[in-house]
Amino acid sequence: MPDRDVKTIRDLIYYQYAKIIAKSAFHMPDGESAKKQHYGFIKQTFRQLQNGQKNWSKISREDWQLVEAEKKCAYCGAGEPLAKEHIIPKSLKIKPECATCDDIQSIHNQVWACQSCNSKKGTMGLYQFYRQQVPEGDYFDSIPELIEKKYLKTIFNCHECAGTLDKTGEAPKSVLEIDAILAN
Repeated sequence: MPDRDVKTIRDLIYYQYAKIIAKSAFHMPDGESAKKQHYGFIKQTFRQLQNGQKNWSKISREDWQLVEAEKKCAYCGAGEPLAKEHIIPKSLKIKPECATCDDIQSIHNQVWACQSCNSKKGTMGLYQFYRQQVPEGDYFDSIPELIEKKYLKTIFNCHECAGTLDKTGEAPKSVLEIDAILAN
């Protein structure tokens, strides 16, 4: 369940990103630990992202981290054989432009994945995939930072393109609503 101040998909993405920042800043093993021990920091960072006082880094930062990291499956850590995997399926069809969108088709949306993980993930969103892989507990807090940061930055652009970032109505109830755009 997201924080009570999370009212839109934009908020939900920022909240998840604020947890990643806390996890990294305080060297926490997962998002749940970061939330338990540094909730005030997460809320402050979330508000700063909301009001534009803080911006996330350019996605090229994660692209470089991917290039410089040990070549292994981003999902399970397995070694060879690996292939480039699109975190957001490259077959996404929100609009006709998706087929040529640099955010979706380029390295911004790619990680290394073993054949098994690539096949299991298929066209699922990142949170949906991790919910399947970690059926007990907070699956959304166990996603490796590099993958989640790339995913959040890219899916943000997809929601922005589709006009769903600030759609009002019922507040998001889970991170799975970030993935919902992929079902369109």
